[in-house]
Amino acid sequence: MLVVTTEGIAGYVVQRVIGEVVGVTVRTRNVYIEGVKQLTGERNPHLPLLLTRWRQEAVARMSEEATRRGANAVVGMRFDHRDISDMWVELCAYGTAVFVVSAGDTRPQPRRRV
Repeated sequence: MLVVTTEGIAGYVVQRVIGEVVGVTVRTRNVYIEGVKQLTGERNPHLPLLLTRWRQEAVARMSEEATRRGANAVVGMRFDHRDISDMWVELCAYGTAVFVVSAGDTRPQPRRRV
């Protein structure tokens, strides 16, 4: 599955736009870690790794939905996040599921049933 933040993919032609796909992951805030940060002034050294993993999970879920709908790529992928409550945070990856073919191969591809 190709996932790009651009509106197109160099060397490929979008043959069919399938539609918006979303992948969401929800995480709790760790009050203990936040409290230690406030006491020590130190940032959690594991936080960048955790954020990267959560983003990867959201992209994987988005890609799974795109595959289920018959796509082989997602264009215009973006991230969004929001606080659901004082304890919960939502991280969302979203984009447009498409079916692409190599620019040299413009034969119509069969449609998959969803």
